[in-house]
This record gives sequence, structure tokens and C-alpha cells, in this order.
Amino acid sequence: MFDFDLSNGYVPLRIMCGAFMLPNAWAKLRNPAGSVGFFEKAGYPYPQLFVKFATAFEFVVGTALVLGLYTMPVAWLATAFMAVATISDLQVNKAWLWTKGGCEYPLFWCLCCGIVAANS
Repeated sequence: MFDFDLSNGYVPLRIMCGAFMLPNAWAKLRNPAGSVGFFEKAGYPYPQLFVKFATAFEFVVGTALVLGLYTMPVAWLATAFMAVATISDLQVNKAWLWTKGGCEYPLFWCLCCGIVAANS
């Protein structure tokens, strides 16, 4: 808990995985209509509820990863969350490159979270 030993290569990766979730949560707060629209296109029932869940999840999990709290279970949850995000992006945007709204970015972070979880 509260491991900040930067000589261990997984610690900076863990911190980055958490830190990169926080701006995404903030973006959902700043533009909830856009997020609701995305969840609607992805076919989620109750998209407003999913936006609230995703926002809270990203804040809590992101903070826990940055601080090193319950790293293994939190990183596995983040891995699953980013896997769903990858599938949703692919379903909505039907693209690979993140510059075109594709699934490349969430898949990368899914793999990074999985690496952190497996090495915690």
C-alpha cells in the first residue's frame, strides 16, 4: 500500500494507468451529453446511469492506482473496464486508430492495467 518505489518499473506504469483515467472521468463531468450519446450508440441501456457509473469508477479506480491502494484487485477491475471500453469503441466507431475514435487507445490501457495486475 502506498508504494512509490520508482525503481520498480511496474510502479510508474501503475501510477500512469491511474493518472490517465482521471482526465477521462473529468471529461465525462464536463460533457455528460457527449458521453450519454456515446453510450447510446454503443447500445447500453440507461446510458445516463452508465455515464455516472463510468465517471465514479474512473475517479475511484484511478485514484487507487495512483496511490497504490489494493493494487491487484483494482488493476484487474481496470483491465476489465478497459476491455469493455475497447469493445464499445470498436462497436461505435468501427476503427482501430485512436485518432479516428478507434479502439487502439483503450486496448493499450487495458493491456497496461493487466500487466500491472499480473505483477502486483
